[in-house]
Amino acid sequence: MRRRRRPATWLAVALLAAAIFGAGAYERASGPSAGDQSASSAIDTVVRVVDGDTVVLRSAGRSRLIGVDTPEVFGRRECFGAEASQFAKRTLRPGLRVGVERDAEPHDRYGRSLVYLTLPDGRSFNELLVGKGLAVPLTIAPNVRYAERFRELADRARDVREGLWSPDTCDGDGDRAR
Repeated sequence: MRRRRRPATWLAVALLAAAIFGAGAYERASGPSAGDQSASSAIDTVVRVVDGDTVVLRSAGRSRLIGVDTPEVFGRRECFGAEASQFAKRTLRPGLRVGVERDAEPHDRYGRSLVYLTLPDGRSFNELLVGKGLAVPLTIAPNVRYAERFRELADRARDVREGLWSPDTCDGDGDRAR
């Protein structure tokens, strides 16, 4: 007796194989998957600065800088918040193209993109804020790629009494600005 082929079975196997191999090829071609943002970087354009550690980017939208915390300028205004915000507005002018790097988690609990920003000259904006004493390190796991660097910069700013740690600012107690 002659065996009859089942076209439906072969078709299902062929479609399944195509889906598996096609998905793998797409992931390899498109770079890191959505679950692996650790190496993700891109170029984006500044739309506006909200405050010292929050910006709006054309593609990423409302974005929070990772690893840094500037004093508040809205609601409960904190010492040196206006200076940090003005520095961000002077440095991150609308239309400026910046490098955007992500870490382990792409968004915070408020839906903002979590980013490290690189200026056109290659300097890290996040590092600049801490190094100039305009921000303190804020380490929230798992986004810890530059946490040690931010701590070193904050220690240096405190040692030279810059920004938040200046005797003329917040009585030289940057931690009191919080």
